[in-house]
Amino acid sequence: MGDEEFWDHAWMRLVACRGSLEMHQIAIAGYHLNPVLRVFGRSADFPGKGDGSLAPIAVPPPQKNQGTLLSRTPRHILEDERDIAGDNMSSDGNEKIWLTAAQCARRIGITVRALRLYEQTGLIRPRRTEKNWRLYGAHEVARLNEILALKRLGLSLQEIARLLAGQTTDLDRMLAMQNLTLQEQLGRTQRSLATVVVLKAKIAAGDLLSIDELLKLAKDTNMTDISSDAIAWRRYEQARPRTEQKIDPALYVGYAGYYLLDTLGYVITLRDGRLFSRLTGQPELEIFPEDVDRFFYKAVQAQLSFSRDHEGVVSGLVLHQNGYEQAAPRVEESAVTDLEEALAERVKNRRPVENSEVLLVRIIDQHQRGEPDFDQMTPPLATAAREQFATIQADLERMGPLQAISFKGVSAEGWDVYDVRFDKGDLEWRFTLAADGKFSGIFIRPSI
Repeated sequence: MGDEEFWDHAWMRLVACRGSLEMHQIAIAGYHLNPVLRVFGRSADFPGKGDGSLAPIAVPPPQKNQGTLLSRTPRHILEDERDIAGDNMSSDGNEKIWLTAAQCARRIGITVRALRLYEQTGLIRPRRTEKNWRLYGAHEVARLNEILALKRLGLSLQEIARLLAGQTTDLDRMLAMQNLTLQEQLGRTQRSLATVVVLKAKIAAGDLLSIDELLKLAKDTNMTDISSDAIAWRRYEQARPRTEQKIDPALYVGYAGYYLLDTLGYVITLRDGRLFSRLTGQPELEIFPEDVDRFFYKAVQAQLSFSRDHEGVVSGLVLHQNGYEQAAPRVEESAVTDLEEALAERVKNRRPVENSEVLLVRIIDQHQRGEPDFDQMTPPLATAAREQFATIQADLERMGPLQAISFKGVSAEGWDVYDVRFDKGDLEWRFTLAADGKFSGIFIRPSI
């Protein structure tokens, strides 16, 4: 298996990722502020310009002969478009098709009344003929896709209007959100089907189901799409382009300080009238104000919001990234310096976490058997593991049986690093644990 093929299947934890900026070509897992977060080693699901912003879909401006078309009776529009397609092409050579409100509603599967409601809410602005007939083209249908996708996540029309206000239709972002949601639903369905098949076979053999098996079946039966939809919605919101705003510079001094994000220190520094943030083991990045107490990164699709206590003093921050929100309370400087000094000592002395090799062998074995223990992962990592379970298992099957494990050391961010030899190749595995002992990040790549 070549490197390029592997990167297409590398595993990342879909949350604020943990790693180093020099690793931005690799899909990874954990808390990591990447210049571009990549799913399966690609940036296709969240394409951007390299500065953390999204590249909107450009909609060609109206062509010169559209004035004539817009004066025709709507029932003739499709026929007219076909007749003069050669004269009514967009700049990319695609024929432009216009639909009436009735045609658009029928083909999408909604009502004309819904289209008018979306227009009244300001969500969509169809073009009009000289007789005031509404017309829907590619741009309007693309916007309808965004609206319907966000409605499915439970947002009200007012919330959708606030989210999309002033934003160009972004099909890439919308498709990425839908892809992640559908992948999660597909994985859940496949796991539930596998459980049902096993239990049916057990009953057919005359065996009784255990209480644990019945509880697992009940849990699967009761699962809904609420959590995955909420994650998809937050991913969508967090990926939207941000605009820097001016706020009172006097507020900056209140944000500067030390915060604790699980096992990592989060340091906010005020320098020359600008704010910078640094996670333990990672480079310093500037953050930019979006509003009072709300900041965003330009180097990565992530945001920080600051919380205040009842006296109005900044008491913590929340990292918003990849569909998750992770709180970091404010702490004394010594709490972060002690943490980072202890980590530096682990790195220097190459000291893994307790039972490190046992934990690694267990997680590899679970994936080879197709039975990963998601309960021993933090929720963000469990979400990514479920989404990419089939791909990881297939890659490990191609590698063959486990042969040997060799400890390499501890990364600057506290990850235990191993070379793992399989029958048909070698991989480098890294993992890190949360404060409660659960896996919070797993990273796999070819050995180097």
